[in-house]
This record gives sequence, C-alpha cells and structure tokens, in this order.
Amino acid sequence: MLCLLRSQKIQYAKRDSDVIAKIKGTFTERPKKKRPEEEDEPQGKKKKKLQQKGAVATLASQKALVNAPLKPMQTAVPAHPPAAKAPTVVPEQPPHHILFLTNLPEETNEMMLAMLFNQFPGYKEVRLVPGRHDIAFVEFENEVQSAVAKDTLQSFKLTPTHPMKIFFAKK
Repeated sequence: MLCLLRSQKIQYAKRDSDVIAKIKGTFTERPKKKRPEEEDEPQGKKKKKLQQKGAVATLASQKALVNAPLKPMQTAVPAHPPAAKAPTVVPEQPPHHILFLTNLPEETNEMMLAMLFNQFPGYKEVRLVPGRHDIAFVEFENEVQSAVAKDTLQSFKLTPTHPMKIFFAKK
C-alpha cells in the first residue's frame, strides 16, 4: 500500500483483542505475564532497592530546593491585563514544502497572498481555511524554495497592525 510516497506493510493481529472477544462472546481470561525482574529477585531485596531509590530521590530534591536561586515574589494580580485573543503558538516544525501562515488580517484573500508569494520560484498555490480568516497555507515544489520564502517574508506586514507569522506546516 502506498501512503505519502512510502510503502507500508499491513499485518493483521493473530487473535482478537479483549474488547472484540467480549463483543463476540468468545472472551476467556488470560494469565498475566510476570516481568523478568520480578522473578529474579526475592521480595525483600526489591523493597530495599525501592527504599534506597526513594531516599536518594528525596535527598536530591531537598538539595535542589536549598541550592535554588531565590525568585521575586509574584503578585496575584497580573501586571498586564489579559489579551482579548490569545496568540496562536505553533512549535517549530522541520522543513516542509507547505508553509503555514498566521496573524493574517480579515481582509486577506487568495489573490493578495498569491501576488505576494508568486515572486518566489517553485510557488504552487495558496489555500485559505474556510471559516478562519487569520490562517492560510502556501504550497511550494520543495522545502528549499519554501524556506527561502519563509525567511524573506517572515513578519511582513500586510496591514500596519498585522505582521504575518510563517511556519513550516506539520508533515
């Protein structure tokens, strides 16, 4: 089977899961498997090891608290009032041939973005998300061409109040 230009092999389960077996009415309780470490050690040694690990962890956390730098006290009232709209935080993605645009003004349309991005080689198309005026996707032929456009147009202001934020789309 080809999916995302990679061949994938499908292997079916050898037996039904417990949930499916219960639905079919063929469920039988299976004995639980013991872990190899539980069989090797007697019960007393295992308890001692756990107690030693707990003591070491407690000692380490106490040292960390004692040696931690003092932070100024924070007030219960925030210094700045909360924003009316929380900004979209997108973690940095690995390079991709599709760019994800955020912080677009309401009057943005496909033609505006197409005219902005078609100056870069490899430009394919712009896709706006229905129901969301502030995000869009721009597709290029490869990752290198999209990276050039991203670096060049990062924080480009479509309007004086809306600097465009550009990220690589998720794969």
